[in-house]
Amino acid sequence: MSSKECIAMLLAGGQGSRLQALTRNIAKPAVSFGGKYRIIDFALSNCMNSGIDTVGVLTQYRPYLLHSYIGTGEAWNLDERDGGVSILPPYATETGGSWYAGTADAIYQNIGYIESYSPKYVVILSGDHLYRMDYAKMVESHKTNNADLTISVMPVEWAEASRFGIITKNDDDSVAKFTEKPKQPDSNLASMGIYVFSTDVLLKSLKEDALDPTSEHDFGKNIIPKLLEEQRRIYCYEFRGFWRDVGTIASYHETSMDLLGDNPEFDLFAKDFPIMTNAPVRPPHYIGPDAHVEDSIVANGCHVNGTVRHSILSTDARVGARAIVEDSVLLPGAVVKDGAHVARAILGERSVVEAGVELGSVDVTKDTAVIGDEVVVGKGEE
Repeated sequence: MSSKECIAMLLAGGQGSRLQALTRNIAKPAVSFGGKYRIIDFALSNCMNSGIDTVGVLTQYRPYLLHSYIGTGEAWNLDERDGGVSILPPYATETGGSWYAGTADAIYQNIGYIESYSPKYVVILSGDHLYRMDYAKMVESHKTNNADLTISVMPVEWAEASRFGIITKNDDDSVAKFTEKPKQPDSNLASMGIYVFSTDVLLKSLKEDALDPTSEHDFGKNIIPKLLEEQRRIYCYEFRGFWRDVGTIASYHETSMDLLGDNPEFDLFAKDFPIMTNAPVRPPHYIGPDAHVEDSIVANGCHVNGTVRHSILSTDARVGARAIVEDSVLLPGAVVKDGAHVARAILGERSVVEAGVELGSVDVTKDTAVIGDEVVVGKGEE
């Protein structure tokens, strides 16, 4: 197996419990988003567009759909014979086997995969964020600074800073301090959980961390603070594009709505940096003669006979006659039957809202309504 200058390790094992019904049966990176995509499409597409052709995808929680969806990686041009995409679930060894104990432990358990390619650099990514990023520029910054570790950061609202790992940097962009979710942050530069490591530093750190019984085996809580103590060369790379962690129902709904309008904050249609997907090939959508659709994304395979306003209809969704869907997201195969009214809701895959049912509310002070996969909502159940 030939050596690679840079490979990526994509952490995609998260449960995403705050997404409630949407992740009851699948991992967060496998959740449908934007009509025809799944959340993991964004990181995999970033790898393709950045020229990284070797990606290890670390899976854990309910991985079956994710495994079948990624397949050979052909959809993202990641099906190289010498590289491509590899699924890396937890596995048993002669000393036993267990789930990954933390982000660092997940990478540690797959050191053999990294060593098989002898890369100079390893990019570590999360599979559950929405963004476009050219990792090649970050790797170039890492080289220029002769860094041991480069952390991608972006400014966040000061009121939100305590939710993140916060970087305090020096004038030369070197990292002076890293604080995990500080109560009183002294910076608003948040770590995006995207790292470029020089491989020798990464492997040494992981091996030492694995032997520490007090460690939580986490990059933010353990690996980075220890490297700072050792006065390693750690730099930050500032990113100013669109980046969202859709970790809650509210953020998932808000980010979905941000895709709409003439000038969306995140443009799914950008041709210079395409988002690729392994969604099934479906026929074009059908809009009936009495249907009305405005300011919406309607994916292939949809049938619309009612009214759809400011909503996202994923592949094979159906809206019946006289039905109204507004400010909502219908995941693949969701059905809203004749005369139903769905407002500010997220309908899971293959779920059904029966005829005449009213679900959700346009009142923004109320929580977004969420229906799980294959759930049927009839009268009296809303």
